[in-house]
Amino acid sequence: MEAYKREFIEFLQSAGVLKFGDFTAKSGRKIPYFVNAGMIKTGDQISKLGEFYAKAYFDKLGKKEAVLYGPAYKGIPLSISAAVALSKNGLDVPFFFNRKEAKDHGEGGTFVGYIPQPGQEIVIIEDVITAGTAIRESMEILSQLEGTKVIAAFIMVNRKEKGQTEKGAMEEISEQFGFPVYSVVDVYDIIEFLEEDPANEENVTRIKNYLAVNGAK
Repeated sequence: MEAYKREFIEFLQSAGVLKFGDFTAKSGRKIPYFVNAGMIKTGDQISKLGEFYAKAYFDKLGKKEAVLYGPAYKGIPLSISAAVALSKNGLDVPFFFNRKEAKDHGEGGTFVGYIPQPGQEIVIIEDVITAGTAIRESMEILSQLEGTKVIAAFIMVNRKEKGQTEKGAMEEISEQFGFPVYSVVDVYDIIEFLEEDPANEENVTRIKNYLAVNGAK
């Protein structure tokens, strides 16, 4: 396993982002592990997380200047931390996020932060994809911005699960909307990491059993 993947999984565990047990995903599926960006609670943690997103961004998009979009609520600190990390490495890009309910006073509107203009490209910053539900919701919200184009999405963990068909959710999203979804690690990296310690045998077994039913074909 690449060193940065090991470092990232260790970070997710130490920050309480990666947990094992019985959970329900946004898709409604009962899952044996959960990746919750909402557990990031300190400046140091969110700074480190932003650095991982920035590394992935530079690796896949280079110095491309796009607008970062963070879906409310968890995507808000993710997009901000990624923007800060990118700026520290010489790429100053704007960011914005949505309100859960449109504001009808003051400046009003659905979005907060920089509002992308026609012709500009957008990158979605999310935590995970299970069945692709959250990304589809984001695309519906972003459809309000005429003349803009989403060119990529970045997530922490690819769960490698089927979406609405037997295909992987990330593959479905790419085919439906025409942009790639990149992840720092995937569930098989997590399994490989866990298998190094026999104490994790039960969690490994539960994840593999889950993937046997819900994993992408």
